[in-house]
This record gives sequence, structure tokens and C-alpha cells, in this order.
Amino acid sequence: METRKQLRKHISEDKYLVVPGAFDALTARLIEIAGFDALYLTGGGFSRANGYPDMGLMTMLEVTHWVGLVCDAVTIPVIADADSGYGNAINVVRTVREFEKTGVAGIHLEDQFAPKKCGHYEGKEIVPPEEMAGKIKAAVDARRDEDFVIIARTDAIAVEGFDAAIDRMNLYLESGADVGFVEAPQNREQLESIPSKINGPALVNVFKGGKTPVLPKAEFTEMGYRIGIYPNQTHRAAIFAAKEVLQVLKEDGETERYEDRMASWMDREVAVNTEWWREREAEYLGLD
Repeated sequence: METRKQLRKHISEDKYLVVPGAFDALTARLIEIAGFDALYLTGGGFSRANGYPDMGLMTMLEVTHWVGLVCDAVTIPVIADADSGYGNAINVVRTVREFEKTGVAGIHLEDQFAPKKCGHYEGKEIVPPEEMAGKIKAAVDARRDEDFVIIARTDAIAVEGFDAAIDRMNLYLESGADVGFVEAPQNREQLESIPSKINGPALVNVFKGGKTPVLPKAEFTEMGYRIGIYPNQTHRAAIFAAKEVLQVLKEDGETERYEDRMASWMDREVAVNTEWWREREAEYLGLD
């Protein structure tokens, strides 16, 4: 699949790829229209879009359904959050196969016990490193497309400390993972050292309000990161805007004074590619 080759090419290049997060197919379309080269499907975004906290409450097939809708809506590579693989190594085999069917370019798997928690929540628990190494091996062996990208994530910093997290990540990379994702580094020193300490391309998770400092793109590039995921910025912006317009509607009984802050009818039609669908309608139904 071409998008998987594209993602592998991005990872191999000595530059930093900014990957915004989407929480549904519409935000995925907006990310592609904005000109980004890839997008990220955050499990936390999907969970919250369905009214749940990021605590592993959605099932694997619920998530892959959403992932499939997004992959159908865009032409750029999609990286998806596969949580802890929805169980042990045997479960990971099926998880990889189900995610591959969606058309996603790659997934990340984490070393938390299932059900997992958001990487920036307290109270995380992690599986033994050997167990996670087995899950990574299972994922690598289960993929049918060798270009399907397996990203290993460790949440060990908060549980076992920074050095243990690095050791775990190198074990996971040795087990076949394509990219290393050390979650929730707690200061700039940790952030700076991760790319040089792990034996593979490094991914960083960038958002305001978590445990990790938010730095400019240029600094992450200089540190040596290959991918930066920006998981919840679109979702937080959408929540903020929805709350604002609802307050105006409640106060005024209409939204006229907020119209200049909303997308136009045509903006909305462009976002869902209506013109392309109308062209197909005319082509196949013989319409003038």
C-alpha cells in the first residue's frame, strides 16, 4: 500500500515530520486539506468523541471501525493508536490483522496492562519488559505487509524511571519495532537524550497540559526526532469553539454575532469533498 511506503520514507529521512491528531474522518479531511503529510488517530480522541475518558473503554472492533472510516476519507498516511494491543501477544496477532485491514499505515503498541490509561494520567501499570518484547515480535510476525509500521511505546518513565524506559525501548526495537515512542518524558534533559539513547527512529508526543515540555518544531528537529504527534489540538479547539457558539445560541436564541467565527456552507462542502461525489454521481448515473 502506497501510504505505508510513504510513511516508511518519512521515517527514513533525517527530518522531523509534524503529524496532527484527528478524532474523526472530518478532522482527518481537514488535516489533509491543510497540507500535512500524515495524520495521527489518537485513541484518547476517539474515546472522548464517544463520551468516554481515555481509559481503554472502547473495544478493538469499535476502534478499527473508526480507523477504517478515516482511512477511506484521506489519501495521506494514517498512524493509529492500538493501545496495549487489546490483550496479550495472541490478542496482538489479531489486533495487527484487523488494523491492517483498515488501510492504516502504522500503529503504536504500548507496554501498559490492559485496560490502559492515558499516558499522562497517574496510576499506570506496565507489563514485564519480556512480555512486551513478545508482543512486539507477535505484531511484526502477524503483519502481512512488510511496510506496515510497528511503533513501540513505553510508559515506564513514571513507573520505573527514565533509564529503565530507555532499556525497555531498546529491547522493543531489538524485537522488531520500527520506531520508538518513549511516553511522557518529564523535562527537557530527558527529551534531548531520548533520540541518541534509543537504537531506532524516535517519536515524540506533543501537547499542552501533559507531563512533557512543549517545544518548537526546530528544537525537536535538532534533538533528532523523526516524528512528532500532536494528538489533541484539533479536539481541544473543537470543544472550545462548540462551547462558545452554544453559549451564544443560549443567550441570543440565534448565532448571528458568531457567524464570522464559523465555517461557511461552502467550507463545509469542501471539507467533505462534495464536488468530487457530485462528479461521480453525474458520471455513473448519466446526469447532466
